[in-house]
Amino acid sequence: MLDLKIDPRARRLTEAERTHYAERGYVKNLPVFAPEAVATLQTQFRVFAARLAPGVDINRVNMWHKASAWFHALCRTPAILDYVEDIAGPDFYQWGGQFFVKYPGDGSIVPWHQDAQYWPLTPRRTVTVWLAIHDADEANAAMQVVAGSHREGMFRHRTNDDPNYVLAQEVDAAAIRREDVVTMDLRAGEISLHDDGLLHGSGANMSDRLRCGLTMRFSPTAVKADLAVWPTFESYMARGVDRFRHNPEGRIPTGEAAPSAKFQHSRDFA
Repeated sequence: MLDLKIDPRARRLTEAERTHYAERGYVKNLPVFAPEAVATLQTQFRVFAARLAPGVDINRVNMWHKASAWFHALCRTPAILDYVEDIAGPDFYQWGGQFFVKYPGDGSIVPWHQDAQYWPLTPRRTVTVWLAIHDADEANAAMQVVAGSHREGMFRHRTNDDPNYVLAQEVDAAAIRREDVVTMDLRAGEISLHDDGLLHGSGANMSDRLRCGLTMRFSPTAVKADLAVWPTFESYMARGVDRFRHNPEGRIPTGEAAPSAKFQHSRDFA
């Protein structure tokens, strides 16, 4: 367990917030970490970034929860798991952990997309935690979502090979209801939660401020991965009991390493 001070305002979701998540696909500005802990998170981010091999883009590697004991422990913060439990139910596992960073003047773009389009998971019930390591707002390219879009099924995605795109698949801008676009502004130490069917993306950071956050992906134990498509998929129990045992279990890290690719097996890390 990490010794990171929790914001005294951390709590469980209200009934109104659970309803908002169901109807709008997200909740935001949930307090987790106190300012003293934020300073530690920002220092630790620099440690992680420096650990990457030369030429590896931190935005394009995943599986930090498999590589780093510190990161894995961070994802077991009870205040975070309490919020997730209020959406996912009492039994859920983690399968992803990734940084999303936009440096000052960074031209990288995350196109409009639905996460579930990328993941061979059934049923589609993944909850993503987005933890702000630095403040995120409209000026420094905070994530934006299309509220309620998760209730409209899967949108058509097309390939776009723009070199500034972090992802290769996008939903045509004509399909985006601009009146429903919400900026996920977060103070450092806060989190948001969003549904895997929610349309979201982010533009280029043309400010002089760093925008940095990390995601944790959690799914109820009923969710099964298609291992024929995703052979490195592994579950890491976060809370409760796995009565289904659909998925192979990953080895909990005991040391500190760094991922080198988007998808890796836990045995890749010592």
